[in-house]
Amino acid sequence: MRALYLASASPRRAELLAQIGVRFSRLVFPGINETPRAGEAPADYVQRMAREKAIAGRAALDGVPQAAVLGADTSVVLGERILGKPADRDDARQMLQALSGTVHEVLSAVSVLTPDGQQTRLSTTRVWFRDLDSAEIDTYLATGEPFDKAGAYGIQGCGAVLVDALHGSYSGVVGLPLAETRALLHWANVPYWQQDPA
Repeated sequence: MRALYLASASPRRAELLAQIGVRFSRLVFPGINETPRAGEAPADYVQRMAREKAIAGRAALDGVPQAAVLGADTSVVLGERILGKPADRDDARQMLQALSGTVHEVLSAVSVLTPDGQQTRLSTTRVWFRDLDSAEIDTYLATGEPFDKAGAYGIQGCGAVLVDALHGSYSGVVGLPLAETRALLHWANVPYWQQDPA
């Protein structure tokens, strides 16, 4: 069995791994350039980010040669436009106005790097937003929740009431698609469903 290191500062990814009984350590590593390349398709971008985060995490890991490193990335995509974390309140408002009454996709990629190689999987979830009026958007912005979330909403928090329906992976929308993650953990010989000692 291999030890797992999480190359992510996201508390949501840590919570999702803990939810399925995965023991892991957090890695602190220098940030990577997350700018999309010219002409890069959103699905290619998200998978590249997950791979590069795992590689950067591996480079920061010293003295544990057999460990596995997990990197992940999630993007909200409207048409071909990637909606990252909002730069400010106005940016968040514009994102929520654009998502109102539409269907968008949440692309969530996970990548695991081991001494044996690297594998990456992609989850695509369609999310239906209900119509939002300006007052409701302002009230949601006042919660503070949108400002560190891709697409300016968090489905696991107050933003749950913005969503009419979804088709795909709920955990992928939160930030880590668990079906894909389980498959990669199995490939990397990292156990899940572990019980903490009493």
